[in-house]
Parts: sequence; structure tokens; C-alpha cells
Amino acid sequence: MKDGSQIMSNRRIVLLDLDGTTVESDPGILASVKLTFEHFGKELPSADELQTFIGPPLLDSFSTHGFEDNAQDAVDFFRESYTKPYFDDPQSPGQLIPGLYLSRMYFGYLGQLQKLREAGYVLAVATAKPQTEAIRLCQHIDMEYLVTGIYGASEGSDTSRLHKSEVIAYAFEKLNYDESAGDRAVMVGDRWTDIDGAHDNNIPAIGAGWGYAAPGEFEEHNCDAIAQTVDDLLDTVNDVFAKMD
Repeated sequence: MKDGSQIMSNRRIVLLDLDGTTVESDPGILASVKLTFEHFGKELPSADELQTFIGPPLLDSFSTHGFEDNAQDAVDFFRESYTKPYFDDPQSPGQLIPGLYLSRMYFGYLGQLQKLREAGYVLAVATAKPQTEAIRLCQHIDMEYLVTGIYGASEGSDTSRLHKSEVIAYAFEKLNYDESAGDRAVMVGDRWTDIDGAHDNNIPAIGAGWGYAAPGEFEEHNCDAIAQTVDDLLDTVNDVFAKMD
């Protein structure tokens, strides 16, 4: 991972979400969510409701699904099972791994990132995952070397950036993003939080059509463009930046 603090100009920055955009993360997230409900003796939501836990801040998701009075306790237990060895490793039966490591990079995504880099784009991760988890996941999937920075949610008692709009603003601060110097950026993500977060920071959003968005979610939140498949990512990024020039 390169140092994103160097001041440059006229950069074309592509911010990348993780869950549902970079990695197919539902096996690990949902396993930890289900274990959390079981641990607290709560009734498990429907399969459709469980899918809504992927993307938005977990504190928001738990607080609207039976944890109104102890959502932070639920998040803390989730983090425990998600970051420590609780689950069987599909690749090595009998060994335990964190839920985090059940995530898999989407097929063809690595090649798209390499092509984006070759085309001169600056890549950085902007995710609502806690920053420590985000860095750990990027290292696990061997993505760290492709990005200039990995920017995630604040952790512990620091609540300064829990939502995507705050994470994007933080990423811009660390990247010394300067629109007046010619910098331009786009957010690539699969949920409404990515779209709204991008628009809150006055940049366009590209919907990752292979992710976890519900039907009509991109349209409802005025997504600027949609890459329907992983293989469409480079062309869609090119098209969006061409409209900004």
C-alpha cells in the first residue's frame, strides 16, 4: 500500500467498497450475525432481513432488529466472532477461522483493479467496516499492494466516522483530495449507503451490480452509473470520468 498523503494534482481517484463490491462477504457476515442472535436468545430475522445487515453500519442494523436497548452489545459480540476463530475453515476442515476470512474476492475483480491501475487511476478502499478489519481483510485477499489507502470506520469510543459519507470525507482528508487542483473521484459500491455517501461528498457513484443491492435500490438513490458485472467495471469508470472532464 502506497502512502496516500503525498500531495498531487489532477488525480482520478476510484474509491472502492469492500462488502458486496470487492468481496462476496455474506458467508462470514451472516454466520456472525446468526451467531449473535443465537447468543442473545433473539428470534432470527428472515433471510431477506438478514441480507440488510451487509453494507450499512451494524449498530443501525441491530438496533432495528430486536436490539433496541443493547445494540452495542450485539455489535461487540459480532466483532468477537467475526475477527476471532469461531468457524470451520471450508478449505481446511477441523481448523477454525474468523468470519472475516470466509469472504472471497469476486472472480475477475483483481484483473479489473490491475487494469484500472494501468490506466492511471488511483485506487483506495472506503468501507464502513472498522478500519482494522478492513486492513486485515485486504491483506488476507492480497489486495493491499494495489491501493493507495484503506479507509474504514472509526473504532471503539471514537464515533466520528461510522457512516459511509464520513468515511469518504476521511479518505479525502488522508488523500489530500483537492478538487480545485484538478482531482476527481468516484465511489464504487453496491448499496444505497455508498451512493448517498458519495453524493454527500459531491462525487458520483457507480453501482456494483454484482453485489447485494435490492431491486430498484440504485435507481431509488439516483446512482450515476451501474456496472452490471465485474467485467464492466473499467469501462464504466472510464465513462463516468469522461463525463466529468
